Amino acid sequence: MMNKFAMFGKLTALPGKRGELAKMMLASSDTLRGMEGCIYYIVHEAEEEPDVLWITELWESKEAHAASLQNEQVRELIGSCMPLIAEAGGIKVNPIGGIGF
Repeated sequence: MMNKFAMFGKLTALPGKRGELAKMMLASSDTLRGMEGCIYYIVHEAEEEPDVLWITELWESKEAHAASLQNEQVRELIGSCMPLIAEAGGIKVNPIGGIGF
């Protein structure tokens, strides 16, 4: 049995560009909606950091997540977002249970 894969991604937009970046990231949720293995993909605005977005993702497996990064539409979206991003990071986590899991 494969373990699920989760990530908390942090994107810091260039000053004043968070709204534009968020709009583009939300467009990616349309691409991911029908993608095999994607359980959820949620974009959040940080309350106390005006340029920061957090993205939470849950996938059926690491392999499903890796396959999504090979999708042509996802790759195009990443490329179009790059000019708006000052810094990208995040952490990979192993989900173990809870509500909604």
